[in-house]
Amino acid sequence: MKKGDLIWGLVLAAVVAFISVPATHEVFMNFTAAHPYISGFIKFAILATLGELLAVRITTKGWDRLPKGIIYRALIWGLLGALIVLVFEIYGSGVKGAQSKGLLLEGGGIIFALQVSVLLNTTFAPVLMGTHKMTDTYIDLKYQNPKEKITIGRIVKTIDWESFFSFVIFKTLPFFWIPAHTITFMLPPEYKVLFAASLSLALGLILAVAKVKAQAKKA
Repeated sequence: MKKGDLIWGLVLAAVVAFISVPATHEVFMNFTAAHPYISGFIKFAILATLGELLAVRITTKGWDRLPKGIIYRALIWGLLGALIVLVFEIYGSGVKGAQSKGLLLEGGGIIFALQVSVLLNTTFAPVLMGTHKMTDTYIDLKYQNPKEKITIGRIVKTIDWESFFSFVIFKTLPFFWIPAHTITFMLPPEYKVLFAASLSLALGLILAVAKVKAQAKKA
Protein backbone atom coordinates (compact mmCIF):
# COMPACT_ATOMS: atom_id res chain seq x y z
CA MET A 1 0.00 0.00 0.00
CA LYS A 2 1.31 3.41 -0.96
CA LYS A 3 1.28 6.43 1.35
CA GLY A 4 -1.27 8.12 -0.91
CA ASP A 5 -3.60 5.12 -0.58
CA LEU A 6 -3.49 5.44 3.19
CA ILE A 7 -4.24 9.18 3.10
CA TRP A 8 -7.09 8.68 0.61
CA GLY A 9 -8.56 5.90 2.73
CA LEU A 10 -8.27 7.89 5.96
CA VAL A 11 -10.09 10.88 4.45
CA LEU A 12 -12.92 8.63 3.23
CA ALA A 13 -13.05 6.85 6.59
CA ALA A 14 -13.23 10.20 8.40
CA VAL A 15 -16.19 11.26 6.26
CA VAL A 16 -18.02 7.98 6.85
CA ALA A 17 -17.30 8.14 10.59
CA PHE A 18 -18.54 11.72 10.86
CA ILE A 19 -21.83 10.76 9.24
CA SER A 20 -22.23 7.45 11.09
CA VAL A 21 -21.09 8.09 14.67
CA PRO A 22 -24.14 9.14 16.73
CA ALA A 23 -22.37 12.11 18.35
CA THR A 24 -21.55 13.73 15.00
CA HIS A 25 -24.48 12.31 13.03
CA GLU A 26 -26.83 14.78 14.68
CA VAL A 27 -24.45 17.62 13.81
CA PHE A 28 -24.45 16.43 10.19
CA MET A 29 -28.24 16.27 10.05
CA ASN A 30 -28.76 19.69 11.65
CA PHE A 31 -26.12 21.38 9.51
CA THR A 32 -27.53 19.86 6.31
CA ALA A 33 -31.02 21.09 7.17
CA ALA A 34 -29.89 24.58 8.22
CA HIS A 35 -27.30 25.17 5.45
CA PRO A 36 -28.23 23.08 2.39
CA TYR A 37 -26.06 24.99 -0.09
CA ILE A 38 -22.96 24.98 2.11
CA SER A 39 -23.39 21.30 2.98
CA GLY A 40 -23.87 20.48 -0.72
CA PHE A 41 -20.68 22.37 -1.52
CA ILE A 42 -18.69 20.50 1.14
CA LYS A 43 -20.05 17.06 0.22
CA PHE A 44 -19.18 17.38 -3.45
CA ALA A 45 -15.89 19.18 -2.89
CA ILE A 46 -14.68 16.27 -0.78
CA LEU A 47 -16.35 13.16 -2.19
CA ALA A 48 -16.30 14.04 -5.90
CA THR A 49 -12.64 15.02 -5.61
CA LEU A 50 -11.92 11.68 -3.93
CA GLY A 51 -13.64 10.00 -6.87
CA GLU A 52 -11.51 11.92 -9.33
CA LEU A 53 -8.35 10.99 -7.43
CA LEU A 54 -9.44 7.35 -7.36
CA ALA A 55 -9.69 7.33 -11.15
CA VAL A 56 -6.18 8.81 -11.43
CA ARG A 57 -4.78 6.31 -8.93
CA ILE A 58 -6.19 3.34 -10.85
CA THR A 59 -5.17 4.50 -14.31
CA THR A 60 -1.64 5.62 -13.40
CA LYS A 61 -1.04 3.08 -10.61
CA GLY A 62 0.37 5.80 -8.40
CA TRP A 63 -0.05 9.25 -6.91
CA ASP A 64 2.82 11.00 -8.67
CA ARG A 65 0.63 12.18 -11.55
CA LEU A 66 -2.18 13.91 -9.69
CA PRO A 67 -4.20 16.33 -11.82
CA LYS A 68 -2.91 19.89 -11.73
CA GLY A 69 -4.99 22.48 -9.92
CA ILE A 70 -6.67 19.98 -7.61
CA ILE A 71 -7.82 22.78 -5.29
CA TYR A 72 -9.54 24.56 -8.18
CA ARG A 73 -11.11 21.29 -9.30
CA ALA A 74 -12.45 20.71 -5.79
CA LEU A 75 -13.83 24.26 -5.74
CA ILE A 76 -15.67 23.63 -9.01
CA TRP A 77 -17.05 20.35 -7.66
CA GLY A 78 -18.26 22.24 -4.60
CA LEU A 79 -20.04 24.88 -6.69
CA LEU A 80 -21.68 22.15 -8.75
CA GLY A 81 -22.73 20.45 -5.52
CA ALA A 82 -24.43 23.62 -4.30
CA LEU A 83 -26.23 23.89 -7.65
CA ILE A 84 -27.32 20.26 -7.45
CA VAL A 85 -29.03 20.96 -4.12
CA LEU A 86 -31.32 23.41 -5.92
CA VAL A 87 -31.74 21.26 -9.03
CA PHE A 88 -32.78 18.21 -7.02
CA GLU A 89 -35.49 20.27 -5.34
CA ILE A 90 -36.68 21.75 -8.64
CA TYR A 91 -36.94 18.39 -10.40
CA GLY A 92 -38.47 16.61 -7.41
CA SER A 93 -41.12 19.29 -6.89
CA GLY A 94 -41.65 19.56 -10.65
CA VAL A 95 -42.42 15.87 -11.02
CA LYS A 96 -44.86 16.02 -8.12
CA GLY A 97 -46.60 18.99 -9.75
CA ALA A 98 -46.76 17.21 -13.12
CA GLN A 99 -48.14 14.07 -11.44
CA SER A 100 -50.90 16.08 -9.77
CA LYS A 101 -51.96 17.39 -13.20
CA GLY A 102 -51.90 13.98 -14.84
CA LEU A 103 -48.84 14.79 -16.98
CA LEU A 104 -46.77 11.97 -15.49
CA LEU A 105 -47.50 8.58 -13.97
CA GLU A 106 -48.94 8.89 -10.49
CA GLY A 107 -47.29 7.17 -7.57
CA GLY A 108 -44.52 7.48 -5.04
CA GLY A 109 -41.49 5.34 -4.28
CA ILE A 110 -39.74 3.96 -7.33
CA ILE A 111 -42.36 5.32 -9.75
CA PHE A 112 -41.69 8.86 -8.57
CA ALA A 113 -37.94 8.39 -8.25
CA LEU A 114 -37.51 6.85 -11.71
CA GLN A 115 -39.39 9.68 -13.40
CA VAL A 116 -37.30 12.32 -11.61
CA SER A 117 -34.10 10.49 -12.50
CA VAL A 118 -34.97 10.07 -16.19
CA LEU A 119 -35.96 13.72 -16.59
CA LEU A 120 -32.94 14.96 -14.63
CA ASN A 121 -30.46 12.85 -16.57
CA THR A 122 -31.86 13.54 -20.02
CA THR A 123 -32.09 17.33 -19.62
CA PHE A 124 -29.89 18.82 -16.89
CA ALA A 125 -27.14 16.19 -16.55
CA PRO A 126 -25.65 16.52 -20.07
CA VAL A 127 -25.34 20.29 -19.57
CA LEU A 128 -23.72 19.80 -16.16
CA MET A 129 -21.28 17.21 -17.48
CA GLY A 130 -20.39 19.31 -20.50
CA THR A 131 -19.78 22.34 -18.31
CA HIS A 132 -17.61 20.35 -15.94
CA LYS A 133 -15.63 18.94 -18.87
CA MET A 134 -14.95 22.47 -20.08
CA THR A 135 -13.84 23.74 -16.68
CA ASP A 136 -11.51 20.76 -16.28
CA THR A 137 -10.07 21.38 -19.73
CA TYR A 138 -9.55 25.05 -18.91
CA ILE A 139 -7.54 24.12 -15.81
CA ASP A 140 -5.48 21.60 -17.78
CA LEU A 141 -4.68 24.13 -20.51
CA LYS A 142 -3.85 26.85 -18.00
CA TYR A 143 -1.31 24.65 -16.24
CA GLN A 144 0.19 23.49 -19.52
CA ASN A 145 0.86 27.07 -20.60
CA PRO A 146 0.19 29.68 -17.88
CA LYS A 147 0.81 32.59 -20.24
CA GLU A 148 -1.66 31.44 -22.87
CA LYS A 149 -5.02 33.21 -23.09
CA ILE A 150 -7.54 30.39 -22.95
CA THR A 151 -10.63 31.02 -25.08
CA ILE A 152 -13.89 29.09 -25.35
CA GLY A 153 -12.88 28.08 -28.87
CA ARG A 154 -9.58 26.68 -27.62
CA ILE A 155 -11.38 24.66 -24.96
CA VAL A 156 -14.00 23.30 -27.36
CA LYS A 157 -11.35 22.21 -29.88
CA THR A 158 -9.28 20.48 -27.19
CA ILE A 159 -12.08 18.27 -25.85
CA ASP A 160 -12.64 14.84 -27.39
CA TRP A 161 -16.37 15.34 -27.88
CA GLU A 162 -16.80 12.01 -29.67
CA SER A 163 -15.58 10.16 -26.60
CA PHE A 164 -17.60 12.44 -24.32
CA PHE A 165 -20.87 11.69 -26.09
CA SER A 166 -20.25 8.02 -26.90
CA PHE A 167 -19.23 7.09 -23.37
CA VAL A 168 -20.22 9.74 -20.82
CA ILE A 169 -23.60 10.66 -22.33
CA PHE A 170 -24.76 7.50 -24.09
CA LYS A 171 -23.35 4.93 -21.67
CA THR A 172 -22.92 6.31 -18.16
CA LEU A 173 -26.23 8.21 -18.21
CA PRO A 174 -28.58 5.30 -19.06
CA PHE A 175 -26.59 2.50 -17.43
CA PHE A 176 -25.22 4.23 -14.33
CA TRP A 177 -26.70 7.62 -13.50
CA ILE A 178 -30.39 6.92 -14.17
CA PRO A 179 -30.46 3.77 -11.99
CA ALA A 180 -28.24 5.42 -9.36
CA HIS A 181 -30.32 8.59 -9.16
CA THR A 182 -33.49 6.51 -8.97
CA ILE A 183 -32.11 5.19 -5.69
CA THR A 184 -31.10 8.75 -4.74
CA PHE A 185 -34.66 10.06 -4.99
CA MET A 186 -35.97 7.25 -2.81
CA LEU A 187 -33.79 8.43 0.09
CA PRO A 188 -34.68 10.97 2.81
CA PRO A 189 -33.99 14.59 1.71
CA GLU A 190 -30.91 15.05 3.91
CA TYR A 191 -29.16 12.09 2.27
CA LYS A 192 -29.93 12.77 -1.40
CA VAL A 193 -27.06 15.14 -2.15
CA LEU A 194 -24.68 13.11 0.03
CA PHE A 195 -25.49 9.92 -1.88
CA ALA A 196 -25.23 11.74 -5.21
CA ALA A 197 -21.76 12.98 -4.24
CA SER A 198 -20.67 9.53 -3.08
CA LEU A 199 -21.67 8.11 -6.47
CA SER A 200 -18.68 9.95 -7.90
CA LEU A 201 -16.48 7.35 -6.19
CA ALA A 202 -18.15 4.59 -8.20
CA LEU A 203 -18.08 6.69 -11.35
CA GLY A 204 -14.37 7.32 -10.84
CA LEU A 205 -13.84 3.57 -10.83
CA ILE A 206 -15.97 3.13 -13.99
CA LEU A 207 -14.11 5.88 -15.84
CA ALA A 208 -10.77 4.46 -14.81
CA VAL A 209 -11.64 0.95 -16.03
CA ALA A 210 -12.94 2.39 -19.32
CA LYS A 211 -9.73 4.37 -19.80
CA VAL A 212 -7.57 1.31 -19.15
CA LYS A 213 -9.56 -0.71 -21.69
CA ALA A 214 -9.29 2.08 -24.27
CA GLN A 215 -5.53 2.25 -23.78
CA ALA A 216 -5.27 -1.52 -24.13
CA LYS A 217 -7.08 -1.42 -27.47
CA LYS A 218 -4.71 1.25 -28.79
CA ALA A 219 -1.65 -0.74 -27.73
